[in-house]
Amino acid sequence: MKTGYRSFFIKLLLSLPVIFCLAALLPMRGYAQDLDEISYYSVLVKVNEDATLDMTYSITWKVLDSTTEGPLTWVKIGVPNQHISNIEPLSDCIKSISYYNVGGSYVRIDLDREYKKGEIVTMKFRFTQDYMYQMDMKKEGETVYQFTPGWFDEIKVDTLGIYWADGKVIDASPADYETHPGCYVWYTSLDKGEKYTVSVTYPNDAFAFDESKKIKKSIYIPEFMTRPAFIFFAIAVGLGVGCFILDYFICLFKWMASSGFKSRKKIVRTILEYYKKCPNCGAARPEGKKACPYCGTNLIKKKTKIEESKIPQRFSEYKDEILSKNKRGTYSLSSDTYVHVTSVMTPPKVSFSSYMQTYSSSRSRGGGGSSSCAHSSCACACACACACAGGGRAGCTAKDFYNTNLKLNYF
Repeated sequence: MKTGYRSFFIKLLLSLPVIFCLAALLPMRGYAQDLDEISYYSVLVKVNEDATLDMTYSITWKVLDSTTEGPLTWVKIGVPNQHISNIEPLSDCIKSISYYNVGGSYVRIDLDREYKKGEIVTMKFRFTQDYMYQMDMKKEGETVYQFTPGWFDEIKVDTLGIYWADGKVIDASPADYETHPGCYVWYTSLDKGEKYTVSVTYPNDAFAFDESKKIKKSIYIPEFMTRPAFIFFAIAVGLGVGCFILDYFICLFKWMASSGFKSRKKIVRTILEYYKKCPNCGAARPEGKKACPYCGTNLIKKKTKIEESKIPQRFSEYKDEILSKNKRGTYSLSSDTYVHVTSVMTPPKVSFSSYMQTYSSSRSRGGGGSSSCAHSSCACACACACACAGGGRAGCTAKDFYNTNLKLNYF
């Protein structure tokens, strides 16, 4: 344990800061100039008779930098949860649109071309969303919708507008809404990563609410945890720990199976020399007695412990007889000399730590290889309070943004 494993873990611990620094540097756009700006972001919400929501999104997106991570070619926008249907594009710039569930719940939009610095693209689409309300959530007899539009971890939103059809609404919050014809409207702006949540309340009989359909939040996975560097690091650490544990138990089982693990039964022989007469009262020693029956004085004159097969010179004439006694008991060698035989369990010859040290140092050691990953970076648009997902810009797979000079055909 002190050689191979200690060296391995020292190297691993020393490499951790380097690995974390590299992983932290990968999402470089968070520390560089902004790549994009969203000047206007609106969501129009209408409640259907079956209590699902028709949601229409409109996003005006300006590209500020198409060099650092390439031009804008596709984005992903966070949506409330996986219960989404009837996804439909409403603008010509959208080449394809679909539900995207990598790391959360999104709508993925592939654009009709590459959009470069200074260009503005307006993406408009709609879909039907379910599992967005909670019956009797705040007050019995009332059903509440909660909605947080997708937020962007690395992009500012100049203006966010949430338009909610006002039919049958009995309460809406936050209270700083405006009323437009047929709508409650909330206007705000969002800094990077900032969220904004609205709640709208209806009576339980306003629509065909289903008590089994409760607000469902998508699992939000932080973007850095989806990056290839983090995933590779987590897998490498997991495999390393798993291999160490497996190797430890293999070594343990081998040690247990070896003779070194088993306790040994050791024969212990002691030669007892007795007084012929009691040194205290002078009474003759009765056969087999260790103490004087008259005064209680110990009658054993001397005890000599035999170490393994080494017999003291003065007992050499009894050597064969002494060594032949293997069973527990006391045996007579002469009228005043006896050999007492017992046994003890001795600990293993080899301790586990010593065995493992020998096992580790005796193993052959090989060199390590290298692994590479192709990277794709995206700014996250997340939605929570019945929407929790990441989304944002992409289009970086076609370029080598981190100067690795790695080509996909290498893998």
